[in-house]
Amino acid sequence: MTEFLLLSLVKILVVFGLVLLTVAYLTWVERKLVGDFQVRWGPSRVGPFGLLQPIAHGIKLFFKEDLVPAGADRLLFRLAPVLSMVPALITFAVIPFGDTVRLFGRTVDLVITDVNIGLLYVLAVTSMGVYGIVLAGWASNSKYPLLGGLRSAAQMVSYEMALGLSVVGVVMLSQSLSLVDIVNAQAGTWFGVIPRWNVFAQPLGFGLFLVSANAELNRAPFDLPEAETELVAGFHTEYSSMKFAMFFMAEYANMITASAVATTLFLGGWRGPLLPPVVWFLLKVGAFLFLLIWLRATLPRFRYDQLMAFGWKVLLPLGLANVVVTAAVLLGR
Repeated sequence: MTEFLLLSLVKILVVFGLVLLTVAYLTWVERKLVGDFQVRWGPSRVGPFGLLQPIAHGIKLFFKEDLVPAGADRLLFRLAPVLSMVPALITFAVIPFGDTVRLFGRTVDLVITDVNIGLLYVLAVTSMGVYGIVLAGWASNSKYPLLGGLRSAAQMVSYEMALGLSVVGVVMLSQSLSLVDIVNAQAGTWFGVIPRWNVFAQPLGFGLFLVSANAELNRAPFDLPEAETELVAGFHTEYSSMKFAMFFMAEYANMITASAVATTLFLGGWRGPLLPPVVWFLLKVGAFLFLLIWLRATLPRFRYDQLMAFGWKVLLPLGLANVVVTAAVLLGR
């Protein structure tokens, strides 16, 4: 028992450490990619190719004055950034990032824990991140953050339904809610050539997941909760110093989480030829992150009525249609 707990603790520390390090440098990657898309430099001053820019930002934010508005609810104001950050990190507890390996004469599963309702756990935990945004808006005692928080709540309700429907087809094909079983169900090929990844069996589901996850992340073109053209900076207008940094980190941590979940559900997880399983997992996560950044650099922001109409009138019917068609095909078999 002690050995199991120690091994689990080591896996938790390694995964969380890598995620936090990736969060820091994902900001650099995004600024570089968006700069390339928009024909400008991006970070280039601090360190070679601007590689030390994330460290400079961290030092700057750490030493900035930590302000709390006079009329704010001090407890909830301080708690909100934590509630935004924690769900993104604990989601990785059930995501398999590789096959079993032999370390020090023992077989180690490259997943922190495998639970038989892993997908439900992911959906439940990731949906809690909106509480941090809503509390930040309400606790700031300011109208613009409050409007941003309310927008985020309405957006989450609208797109969470489409997100849930997008993965129902995957569950039906895999006949399991365990993420490990879902990855194992994608082993092998069709016709000896095409990988049995769910993205090929569920292309509509993958598209729905991509759009809905982007909306859940409050990323452009769905970044209405922090629309600077209307709400100054939205729900985090009144935040400064490391509290603001935690919201910033939560956004990028959630990007990594969404990419890891998409890789597990639709892209075969860690499975792939020739390269080590962990390398395949990281490559697929990186490809999905690139897609999210590409969408941000390309598409303009929706109006709020367009945002809500798109979720209820387009994505929700498509999600229901995908479930019905998948059920009909499986029944026909």
